Amino acid sequence: MAMAVAHHRESSSGSSINKHLDPGKYVRYTAEQVEALERVYAECPKPSSLRRQQLIRECPILSNIEPKQIKVWFQNRRCREKQRKESSRLQTVNRKLSAMNKLLMEENDRLQKQVSQLASAATDASCDSVVTTPQQSMRDASNPAGLLSIAEETLAEFLSKATGTAVDWVQMPGMKPGPDSVGIFAISQSCSGVAARACGLVSLEPTKIAEILKDRPSWFRECRNLEVFTMFPAGNGGTIELVYTQTYAPTTLAPARDFWTLRYTTTLENGSLVVCERSLSGSGAGPSAAAAAQFVRAEMLPSGYLIRPCEGGGSIIHIVDHLNLEAWSVPEVLRPLYESSKVIAQKMTIAALRYIRQIAQETSGEVVYGLGRQPAVLRTFSQRLSRGFNDAINGFNDDGWSIMNCDGAEDVIIAVNSSKSLSSTSNPANALSFLGGVLCAKASMLLQNVPPAVLVRFLREHRSEWADFNVDAYSAASLKAGTYAYPGMRPTRFTGSQIIMPLGHTIEHEELLEVIRLEGHSLVQEDAFLSRDIHLLQICSGIDENAVGACSELVFAPIDEMFPDDAPLLPSGFRIIPLDSKPDSVTTNRTLDLTSSLEVGPATNNTAGDAPSQNTRSVLTIAFQFPFDSNLQDNVATMARQYVRSVISSVQRVAMAISPSGLSPTVGTKLSPGSPEALTLAHWICQSYRQVGAELLRSESLGGDSVLKNLWQHQDAILCCSLKSLPVFIFANQAGLDMLETTLVALQDITLDKIFDESGRKALCSDFAKLMQQGFAYLPAGICMSTMGRHVSYEQAVAWKVLAADDESTVHCLAFSFVNWSFV
Repeated sequence: MAMAVAHHRESSSGSSINKHLDPGKYVRYTAEQVEALERVYAECPKPSSLRRQQLIRECPILSNIEPKQIKVWFQNRRCREKQRKESSRLQTVNRKLSAMNKLLMEENDRLQKQVSQLASAATDASCDSVVTTPQQSMRDASNPAGLLSIAEETLAEFLSKATGTAVDWVQMPGMKPGPDSVGIFAISQSCSGVAARACGLVSLEPTKIAEILKDRPSWFRECRNLEVFTMFPAGNGGTIELVYTQTYAPTTLAPARDFWTLRYTTTLENGSLVVCERSLSGSGAGPSAAAAAQFVRAEMLPSGYLIRPCEGGGSIIHIVDHLNLEAWSVPEVLRPLYESSKVIAQKMTIAALRYIRQIAQETSGEVVYGLGRQPAVLRTFSQRLSRGFNDAINGFNDDGWSIMNCDGAEDVIIAVNSSKSLSSTSNPANALSFLGGVLCAKASMLLQNVPPAVLVRFLREHRSEWADFNVDAYSAASLKAGTYAYPGMRPTRFTGSQIIMPLGHTIEHEELLEVIRLEGHSLVQEDAFLSRDIHLLQICSGIDENAVGACSELVFAPIDEMFPDDAPLLPSGFRIIPLDSKPDSVTTNRTLDLTSSLEVGPATNNTAGDAPSQNTRSVLTIAFQFPFDSNLQDNVATMARQYVRSVISSVQRVAMAISPSGLSPTVGTKLSPGSPEALTLAHWICQSYRQVGAELLRSESLGGDSVLKNLWQHQDAILCCSLKSLPVFIFANQAGLDMLETTLVALQDITLDKIFDESGRKALCSDFAKLMQQGFAYLPAGICMSTMGRHVSYEQAVAWKVLAADDESTVHCLAFSFVNWSFV
């Protein structure tokens, strides 16, 4: 690296300017000529620019220089500029590596001290614990002198955690340090409360970093409000603040938290800037009891930020978050969220460092966003979506929310806000106030053995599997025009087409911001040529299974297609938070309602064959918001409750399908409760087809697991339906799903009669007796319908009974094979 820089210096020295000319020629330019050439180059750096040639002709001082020599000068000028840029880049990399190396050496020294303390503790029988937490100061906090004493004590305790050995730190699982990583992350191994630590290099000045981090609501998505009640100088150039902070609860099943803290900002003798904070004693301290009625007072142990300036610009930052979240106040199943240092690291510590790095890259111009929007505008959109979703989940009284007709037995909570108005922070004058208000339907439940990232990714990519287009259209129309047409008054059919237009993403792609366009067509003749497209602004996070994240989210809100910066937003969506699995937890293959799981009896041992990695749980929280007119409140409440229940049912089917024990035709697991495994059903389908007098698959395709694979890839559309009074489909191969334009998850909602036209239904009814008597029947060519309303023609269809191999007198289902099908 040093050699590259030295080479650059040599090649860019003044003596080289006139040497790279045509062979045999050596020209020395005068200072005036070089100045003129520099002016031309500054205006027209591109070699083919006609403007450059014009400027050269207009400059008399360059008239006696040959055009070829001028061309060579410009070539050398571009080379020197590239070399200067490369040299600057290498110097920047050198500085970053030196700073990171210094950071790693300090971390190594700290670890060595920690090992020495552990070794000495092992030989000292009188020492009960190596890690000691300084006692809470009992000094008087009612006067500035007492607060300064507490502040100095907080500073000392914070520094001992940030750079010392006051906490036994271990490396954060899944986060490896290195030159390309965001930073070095650690969590507490044994201490009171939960604690996390991060340190890294950021290309911003210390004062700017402190300003960003002190504005906690801007980067900590769970921070609802931060208010500084008192501020006064500390006498040593620092400041002391008394701060009241409110945080959101991540689910509907536990109360939110608040903090009453002292925050101390000061500069150390070595030039480092410190912002440290701790809770003040007394549960009743702080603002009025009425303001804190919906919160549980949590404790912040000495925490904060140590920011050290680096040579050549930038800063090294150490972050410590140490909290006691009072886990006793939440249901036992949720306590892992409040007792896990890993969760605190993901939600607060890592998020803080990532946000600072994001701002640094935006400031340097390294980040490019779509649709010509400024990064700050798009970041504000993401924050507004997240904040609106958290407001809906928590439903605070001081925001105007109240529970509607909830007796405690309802699975879906309905909350109403009659004073709700939507506005942006940039232009409150454009607030959209509703005649009635906003209604929110929300619920939380427990998911078993479902990867949150996979589920959210499915919900994002397959919206038609769970969403009702007419409900989206209702919300979009209400926001756009202030109208309150009830769903269904203007019939609209969703085409199934969802277009995702990316707007931006965070530097590590852990969160995506995008616009979704749902294409719809009116079913009313006079509206046939009017657009029924719906646009949604959406954030999606936690879709990378290998990333370390606090949760997976999909939050969206209708937005006008003009996409104004101050557009009102009414967010709805999903949040899935993984829970740390416990060794004694019950392993099931079902999606459970959380309220029933709170009373689970003694745990049972895992069933044989259950892999430990499958014993995972997560909490799903759903919240949907609907604007309404006061005259339609009851109607909208009924619609919202039914809709959210429908969404929950769809999500449960999806969760069962993507879980390791769910529906997957490629691995041959269960299709649905009570069904045989997919591989077994595939064998039954092929064996029963022999009643027709032929083989469905070639003989070499019938061995082992290959029968399912070959049936899945068969060119004919093969579908199986139940033998209920209203037959529904339980299986289809890939061609069958393509023909019906559906998925395996949604297949179970399609009844047999829905896919045939009138003549097809008549043909099936006339041949049904023959089918049941002889085991199969041929159906003539005809037309059927896909789930999207498209017509599908087929040359012939074969129907046959699928018999269970172990009991051929039992008909498990009916199978159909559509030959040479195509869309009309």
